[in-house]
Formats: sequence, structure tokens, C-alpha cells
Amino acid sequence: MSFVLLIAVVLTAVVLVVGAFVVAKLLGPRSYYKHKGEPFECGIPTRGTSWIPVHVGYYLFAILFLMFDVETIFLYPWAVSLNSFGPAGIISISFFLLVLVLGLAYAWRKGALQWK
Repeated sequence: MSFVLLIAVVLTAVVLVVGAFVVAKLLGPRSYYKHKGEPFECGIPTRGTSWIPVHVGYYLFAILFLMFDVETIFLYPWAVSLNSFGPAGIISISFFLLVLVLGLAYAWRKGALQWK
């Protein structure tokens, strides 16, 4: 029974996505001119190429931010239901925070948090 439901959900998703593409293709505007294909930012025309090398430190810093941000989100449900967990909850969150701090210390030690 659950397999039939899964197939129905997947088929519904495929039909809706294909339907949206078809409707957009039929009803969407068809105008094209040179300026539509250019990169655009804040109304200022670009000068030179848009393909410039970006320092990998930006990506590393963003990934670290997302990682620690998501881990911080996991702390909220634990804090809300702290009374129902008891000592096992304290031990488990202590282990979680230990792993979090060790990850931060590793990133700090490797110099991932420094702008060079």
C-alpha cells in the first residue's frame, strides 16, 4: 500500500512540474534582446568579464557558518524540553557540545577563521 502511495506522490510531482513548465512556455513572454543576456547588478552595466577568481576562504567561512548555525538550531528543541530528558539529556547534549567545540577548535587551528 505504501509503495502505491509513493508512486502516486512521485507521479503527481512529475505532472505538476511538467505542467508548470508547459504553462510557462505557452504563456510566458517571448521577447529577447541583447541586454537580457548580460549580467546585471544594481542597474550598473558590468565592465570586463564576470568570471573572476574568488578566494576559497569565502566558501570555507560560509560553510563553517552554516555548519555551526545548523548545530545551534539543534540546541533549541533540547532547551525547550530539558525537563523531560533528565540526566541522559544533559549527557547527550554535553557530548554534542563537545563535538561542536572540538570542530571549532580544529577549524581555528587550521586557520579557517582567518582572512588572509
